[in-house]
Amino acid sequence: MELPGTDLTTEVVRTARLVLRPFTDDDVDAVHRATQDPEAQRWITGAPVPYTVADARAFVDTVVRQRAEGTGLSVVADAGDGLVGTGGLLLGGRHLGPEIGYSVAPWARRRGYATEIADGLAAWAFAHGAPRVHLVVDVDNGASQEVAARAGFTREGVVRAALPRRDGTRGDAVLFGRLATD
Repeated sequence: MELPGTDLTTEVVRTARLVLRPFTDDDVDAVHRATQDPEAQRWITGAPVPYTVADARAFVDTVVRQRAEGTGLSVVADAGDGLVGTGGLLLGGRHLGPEIGYSVAPWARRRGYATEIADGLAAWAFAHGAPRVHLVVDVDNGASQEVAARAGFTREGVVRAALPRRDGTRGDAVLFGRLATD
């Protein structure tokens, strides 16, 4: 996805209730706190367990670098009083389009924030020329599949052995897509 004239380091996406903004050093503690949650650790398999402040710092540094390199639009979902979740739009997907991901902090769940993050990032991608976006969700993560459907994504199929699991095995994933014309 080409983004001439777009400075991802400062790009902000606004939704009805959220400001999807760049990560800053001030977010490290909230990222650390949110990732202590066993449910987050279950689905974010790339995050080490235990998850330390140093891990949170490395994560923030990585997503800030991705923005600077133009490869991703990772965001803090801020409802006005700090981090309620995070989201990301990986821009390197060729045929399937950019990939969206989201996570909601345990203290902010069940308020529709994940749906708002996914929808906001999809709308941003479409406004910048993406013909489609997609999500990859663990087949066992029913809550995330419901979020995808509420955000206007269509279940497109199951991708076998697509996701690494903590125990060293690979799990199946559900592929969801959303077109700019949907």
